[in-house]
Amino acid sequence: MDNAIYSGLSRQSGLMREMRVIANNIANANTTGYRREGVIFAEHLAATGDGRHGLSMAHARGRALDLTQAGITQTGGQFDLAIDGPGFFALETPSGRALSRAGAFIPSPEGDLMTASGHRLLDEGLAPIQIPPGARDVRIGPDGTISADGEPVGRVGLFAAPDPAAMIRQGGTLFATEAPLEPDENTRVQQGFLEDSNVDPISEISRMIEVQRAYEMGQSLLEREDERIRATLTALNR
Repeated sequence: MDNAIYSGLSRQSGLMREMRVIANNIANANTTGYRREGVIFAEHLAATGDGRHGLSMAHARGRALDLTQAGITQTGGQFDLAIDGPGFFALETPSGRALSRAGAFIPSPEGDLMTASGHRLLDEGLAPIQIPPGARDVRIGPDGTISADGEPVGRVGLFAAPDPAAMIRQGGTLFATEAPLEPDENTRVQQGFLEDSNVDPISEISRMIEVQRAYEMGQSLLEREDERIRATLTALNR
């Protein structure tokens, strides 16, 4: 296969991946606590034999996680918590501990605070948080301290964000990480609020149009290169 086609296909593959990432961002523009993702392109250069020419290949396997703080919306929900700061909640999932910024919780029949998907919220010691059965007035302070009917019952764990490169999206707003979790004293929570998605739909749609145009140009180049190779082979076989 011609080097130009190799180079073009590597570029097209990267653009297709970026298109999927952008589409996922747009689909989650209204998802509570969602963090936007991007694709990082790199160039791989290789010599082609004579030392005077080279082959350039696009490499789009890198990812960039945007941890920018999003807006906060008041809900009035007793167990709705919005993070103000760079930290994360820690959740217990079937796959292990996960981090999230989505703070919509509900108490289970046993009193465990959990997400709608059944992932339990963890305290500062990475143990599940329980609300006493029958508690009527539950207050959660800015530092995560929980009191039920005036009695302290626990503290929501607020943990510093690890290196974004070490955070693996498990789906939606969950991130798995093997990095040790460290408390984040600079992060606060607001009871009765939820953090929005940090996706800007207009910017994402604009980027999608740019990527689509770049992909169409690349496809046109590949088609012309294919026609050139066919014409060359036909001429040689006459």
